[in-house]
Amino acid sequence: MKFFIDTANLAQIKEANDLGILDGVTTNPSLMAKEGIQGTEAILKHYKDICDIVKMPVSAEVISTDFEGMVEEGKKLAALDPNIVVKVPMIKDGIKAIKWFTDNGIKTNCTLVFSAGQAILAAKAGATYVSPFIGRIDDGNWDGIELIEQISHIYNTQGFKTLILAASIRTSLHIVKCAEAGADVCTCPLSSILGLLKHPLTDIGLAQFLEDAKKFA
Repeated sequence: MKFFIDTANLAQIKEANDLGILDGVTTNPSLMAKEGIQGTEAILKHYKDICDIVKMPVSAEVISTDFEGMVEEGKKLAALDPNIVVKVPMIKDGIKAIKWFTDNGIKTNCTLVFSAGQAILAAKAGATYVSPFIGRIDDGNWDGIELIEQISHIYNTQGFKTLILAASIRTSLHIVKCAEAGADVCTCPLSSILGLLKHPLTDIGLAQFLEDAKKFA
C-alpha cells in the first residue's frame, strides 16, 4: 500500500518525504485555506512548489462543478507538472470530466466517494484513483473500512484498474485497517503516519537496551 500525505503544508510534506516512505500528496481547497493560500495564482504556484519537493503524484482539486469548468481547470492544473493528478468530485459532470481527462491522457482522482456504486462509475470513466472518505462514513455510523473491502472485491472481480485511495483517515489504526481491507493507497495527516511508529513496548525495550549499554561504556 502506498502512503500519500494529505496536507498543503510544505514543512510537513518535506518531513514525510524525508522519512523515505512517501509516495504522493493529496490536497484540497480546505487544506490550502488552512495554510493561508488564497487566489488562483497563489494556489497554482503552491501546487508547483509541492511538485518540486516530492517528484511524485500530487492531487490538485478543481473547484468548478460543471463539465466545461472542470475541464478548463484540469487542463491548467495538469500543465503545471507531469505528476499532477486532477482531483474531480463525484457528481454527474465530474464523471463526464473524468472520461474526458482519461481520453486525453490526464490522470484523475475521483473524490468525495461514499458508496460502491459511485466507485463503479468512477472506474468505468477511467479514474486513476477513487477516494472513499472512510472517516466521514464512520461519522455517519456506517463502516468506512467495510466500504474499502467492498470496492476492492468489486474491482478485483471486474478487473477495474482504478486504484483505491482511502481518504479521510483519522487514526493510525485506520491506516492498518485500510491495508488489511485492500486499499492501494492511504492518504492521511502526518500525525497518523508518525503514529504508526509508536508502541509503549518499543519505548520500554529501547530504554532497557540503552540502560544495559551503559554497563559496557
